[in-house]
Amino acid sequence: MYAIPEDTEDLQQLLGWLGQRDIPWMPVGRGYNLLVRDKGFRGAFISLERFDRVTALGGPLIKAEAGVENLTVVRFAQKAGLGGIGFISGIPGTIGGAIKMNAGAYGKGLLERTDHLTLLRGGTVSDFRIEELDYGYRHLKLADGDIVLAAVFRLDECEPRHTEEEIRKDLELRRAKHNVGHPSAGSFFKNPHGQAAWRLIDAAGMRGARVGGAQVSEVHSNFLVNTGGACAADFLALAATVINAVFETSGVTLEEEVRIVGEV
Repeated sequence: MYAIPEDTEDLQQLLGWLGQRDIPWMPVGRGYNLLVRDKGFRGAFISLERFDRVTALGGPLIKAEAGVENLTVVRFAQKAGLGGIGFISGIPGTIGGAIKMNAGAYGKGLLERTDHLTLLRGGTVSDFRIEELDYGYRHLKLADGDIVLAAVFRLDECEPRHTEEEIRKDLELRRAKHNVGHPSAGSFFKNPHGQAAWRLIDAAGMRGARVGGAQVSEVHSNFLVNTGGACAADFLALAATVINAVFETSGVTLEEEVRIVGEV
């Protein structure tokens, strides 16, 4: 089942309906950072694509709902003379997903620019200041069943031309580094503290390694790509092989950045 609620009230009614029938559910964005196991997910995927408004709250604050594309939020802030989150310009997906994984680049994370989040928790809409939440590198710990509805960002005054330059550099860099030529779910592994996952993978001799149709990209070795006909099992087996090889050569255990869901 794939459900697209119109608004918060519609979402609450949907969750109530699913709960009465013991149907599991999972919120999703655009699915860029998602790997679904081959047996699928027996439940409801809930898309918040219609939660797509961005509003200025005065001063340095803007509010973005979960379904807004990342670049759209950067552009909105730019027009308001605000900046500081240009590093998410080239990250595909929506604000809800970016918040959930604390998306970022160049040593920066989106939650560092977040004032508070609006969550649906236990059927109730509540605001939580970022200091109340547990977060870190590519990580935000929420209670089971929490859904991110919106985020308020605290930004800096910034000339639009400076933001444009930041956007341009980010998009060009990502095109150069991440244009891997085959479908992928983006960076597959988190960078261990003080290290780059791709360097560890290269040092383990895994660049170009393959299982079925899944391959460690020849262009960027932290991307696992589908060269044709790959199934989820191929990616999972390849990821396990990479993790083992990196641990044997460096003693570091890589952790998946890609969200892996579905029946085992």
